[in-house]
Amino acid sequence: MTNRAAVLHAPRDVRVEERPVPEPGPHDVLVEIAAVGVCGSDVHYYEEGRIADRVVRAPHVLGHESAGRVVATGDRATLHAVGARVALEPGLPCGRCRECRTGHYNLCRDVRFMGAPPTDGTFTRYVAIPEDFAHALPDGLSDEAGALMEPLSVALWACAKARVSAGDRVLVTGAGPIGLLVAQVARARGATEIAVTDLNPHRLELARSLGATTEVGEADALIECSGHPQALSDGIASLRPAGVAVLVGMGGGPEATVPLALIQSREIWLSGTFRYANTYPAAIALAASGEVDLDAIVTGHFALDDIDVALRASREDPRSVKPIIRP
Repeated sequence: MTNRAAVLHAPRDVRVEERPVPEPGPHDVLVEIAAVGVCGSDVHYYEEGRIADRVVRAPHVLGHESAGRVVATGDRATLHAVGARVALEPGLPCGRCRECRTGHYNLCRDVRFMGAPPTDGTFTRYVAIPEDFAHALPDGLSDEAGALMEPLSVALWACAKARVSAGDRVLVTGAGPIGLLVAQVARARGATEIAVTDLNPHRLELARSLGATTEVGEADALIECSGHPQALSDGIASLRPAGVAVLVGMGGGPEATVPLALIQSREIWLSGTFRYANTYPAAIALAASGEVDLDAIVTGHFALDDIDVALRASREDPRSVKPIIRP
């Protein structure tokens, strides 16, 4: 077997190279990657070589939204047979710290997150992963949908934090992949009015086709997915008293201004989110039910040799939402 990988050497310098096929550990499965979604974090690493204190200091493989097929198993792995289709959960926690032991493994300080330096990701043909973080995919879901269980998990976590329930009015700021999935999850949780805002008319049209509106009124919940401080401030101002604001989008800096007087006088609940925990089974079931259309946000397929084009697509093509790599 040969293992081709897209390796980032420096900003805007990514090369397709041969790498050794990983050897699965006792509780690992070896997965042949079928589809990988291009995330905004991949684009940021590609353009800047870093995100905050995560810096690409050595040749590095990006990618973390992925699905594929099991081609080998470790000696003690029992969950998946060879040939099984799986979605990969990329955050691999330590399992020993306080956060892991209390169920908040997304907040593990020693997590190894695939695609985030120094842990290599899935823009490659073969990946070894602990079997517990490979989740079985039903036959009715495409490989692309399997790869997008990762951003769907982000959306599920955000809607849970926002306590979205039947009859709610939800404002989603940002119509990127996460915002579009948040809108669909909110609808599946019973929200009756879902407004999505963005500056990109193509993305707004896609939001409308998925059942959202672009008319903003008073909201029960704000889910901020753009990372823009003004969207956060304006969104909070649109909340009813005792409404909930959840921050998903990550802006360019470590700090942002929020309307504290408004938050206090209206008793607004404000929460951040960081990835997700224990969401993959629910995400897979929701996608399999047809209540969320993951394939609808896929806007292009690229071979590994075209990785540069895929990583530039969101900047250069206003119609691009979610490029998919097929290693």
